[in-house]
Amino acid sequence: MTDWYPIGTRLVARDLWVTVPLDWNEPAGETIRVFAREVTEVTKRDADLPLLVFLQGGPGGKSPRPLEADGWLGDAVTRFRVILPDQRGTGRSTPLSARSFEGLDAAAGAKLLAQHRQDSIVRDFEALREEHFSGRQWWTLGQSYGGFLTLQYLSHFPESVVASAITGGLPSIDPDPAVVYSRTFPRIAEKNRQFRARHPHLVERISRVADMLEREDVRLPGGDRLTVRRLQTLGFDFGMQPGFDRVHWIFDEAFADEAETELSATFLATVEAETGFATNPLFIALQEAIYGPGPSSWAAQAERERHPEFAESARPLNFTGETVFPWMFEEIGALTGIQAAVNHLAANPQPIETYDHEQLARNEVPVEAAVYFDDMYVDAQLSLDTASRVQGVHAWVTNEYEHDGLRLGNVAPRLFDALEVRLGGSPSARN
Repeated sequence: MTDWYPIGTRLVARDLWVTVPLDWNEPAGETIRVFAREVTEVTKRDADLPLLVFLQGGPGGKSPRPLEADGWLGDAVTRFRVILPDQRGTGRSTPLSARSFEGLDAAAGAKLLAQHRQDSIVRDFEALREEHFSGRQWWTLGQSYGGFLTLQYLSHFPESVVASAITGGLPSIDPDPAVVYSRTFPRIAEKNRQFRARHPHLVERISRVADMLEREDVRLPGGDRLTVRRLQTLGFDFGMQPGFDRVHWIFDEAFADEAETELSATFLATVEAETGFATNPLFIALQEAIYGPGPSSWAAQAERERHPEFAESARPLNFTGETVFPWMFEEIGALTGIQAAVNHLAANPQPIETYDHEQLARNEVPVEAAVYFDDMYVDAQLSLDTASRVQGVHAWVTNEYEHDGLRLGNVAPRLFDALEVRLGGSPSARN
């Protein structure tokens, strides 16, 4: 634990560390370090406030690095001491990269990846809670993949949690990537239609870029070839509120010449950064592994092949969404070092401590969940099925927000207020 240091004008923070087993089934074996940051208002640094742990999206997500007390955090620090952990393998928590797999065979690499899923993450957070907060109960706020972590918590450590808020991430309690992607691809297609309706002037330009990539060997600044299918992964952003416009601005600067025959250096650098995953390889490597022991058998690739409108040769070109494909580990430089491990993980089961249906059916922890009706990443009907089967879950269904409603709207305060009412509404009820 370090001394307090300032963030912006309203916040102070201190660093927390805990040493945990890499494999929780072998507690005497290799260890890693997990990092978290405790954040509070300057004026409340020594106040006796309830604890809120933020369950970051992902998989493979580090917590936010705040610059000021704004957004959901600005509201949260008026009520809580906020704990921002970096999930194992990310940020400052013994980070995992392609170099971590050097010298490992495919099976050992797959096991290493599997040790970074939600069952291990929640155990890490429990160790953090015990070591730094004397086992005191805390609230949880789960964004996106944080919903997986929330259900893991409620399945195996419900006594640790006062109340839970979930934003855009209430998953199915019968996780199956094939089912998820069968529901995802029609929504991705609809997002593409909406994108073209919003920016019709880009349709021909995007086709021109794709045609060029099919004809020519275009290289990104780091040396990777820019293929059409890599270009299509810009659609990861289509599920966020400003996503259409961010992609629009990328193509706005696509060409370096008036005749539109040469791609600009700005365009290539931006596409490389947006599709390279150099800072979050775990996000790509674990996309399908978080749904259970597997094997996932490359579920997104199998589903894509059922939708010819997503072919690289299709025009207008459709972008793919939050989907991962085996070719990515062949063509994207930051991911090639984990190709063998990921392929093994997709083809072979890896045990995971999954949701406890009986415990969830009798859950006593109050849960408020924002379910975004038009969410491209999380199917609303699967979320509502979960809400009907996990006791204590109240679902607020809205089409006012996209997947990033937590960052852009007043979602968190609404959920916190609802939970306070359910707990009795007094400050003491929040502890």
